[in-house]
Amino acid sequence: MGKSSGTHPKVAVLMGGPSAEREVSLVSGRECAAALRGEGFEVIELDAGPDLCDRLREVAPDVVFNALHGRWGEDGCVQGLLEWLRIPYTHSGVLASSLAMDKQRTKDVYRAAGLPVVESVIAERAAVEAAHVMAPPYVVKPNNEGSSVGIYIVQESANRPPQLSQEMPAQVMVEQYVPGREMTTTVMGDRALTVTDILTDGWYDYHAKYAPGGSRHVVPAEIPQEIFDLCLDYALRAHRALGCRGVSRTDFRWDEARGAEGLYLLETNTQPGMTPTSLAPEQAAAMGMTFGQLCAWLVEDASCNR
Repeated sequence: MGKSSGTHPKVAVLMGGPSAEREVSLVSGRECAAALRGEGFEVIELDAGPDLCDRLREVAPDVVFNALHGRWGEDGCVQGLLEWLRIPYTHSGVLASSLAMDKQRTKDVYRAAGLPVVESVIAERAAVEAAHVMAPPYVVKPNNEGSSVGIYIVQESANRPPQLSQEMPAQVMVEQYVPGREMTTTVMGDRALTVTDILTDGWYDYHAKYAPGGSRHVVPAEIPQEIFDLCLDYALRAHRALGCRGVSRTDFRWDEARGAEGLYLLETNTQPGMTPTSLAPEQAAAMGMTFGQLCAWLVEDASCNR
């Protein structure tokens, strides 16, 4: 990694972009930029627009800190651009990013690695609205957007199929609903950090994720040691199976009534949120690492050929 001045490289923080998660990415990016400045880095903030390639050539950073979320920033697109420009960057590379963004293909990788997943199908939006494509209860969500944007829970008692908003894509994932707890584990390099139990009044939706007080995080989760250890093991195996780099975060559902048999992987986030209420920085803090140290670690971990 080249150094432009003094002992610290010049870092361009990529944020914003055109995805559905633009606003969250802007918050993540600003927080990461401020933290990196606090660690002594020279930082340029870049809102990723159509002129991104030109802007990167103009700025000529030593490292790109990827704080984009959602499509284009999290699905291998910007990673490919950075590989082409030969600029070292943080988080996962092209293939892992692309795979993890597609929830159904992620599940194929999980299954091949012997990790437990719930039954799901990809269906046309029109078919999902016309009739139940699986027996309720089930969840309907986009296959390749994050942050719980547009998630529908169809209860067991539902007589009619859901009517989806126009923002939902033409193809959606329909997934068997698992009752119980929502939990998550961050992997940093080759180490699974801890387990967070996410407590909300209802579904862990976009508001619960990003609004202060929208959800309560119990870190470390107060769950049986066997389940805690399984979360750590499964998250690390998922990170490796998908070929992730840097930091990733794997989300779980746990049906307590079924013990270890009731623990399932939902998805792996290759660009987990980096805001004050975000789960990955909170887990790093629980392990004694400040937000600034986490951001600095990501910069030091940056490379091409990821």
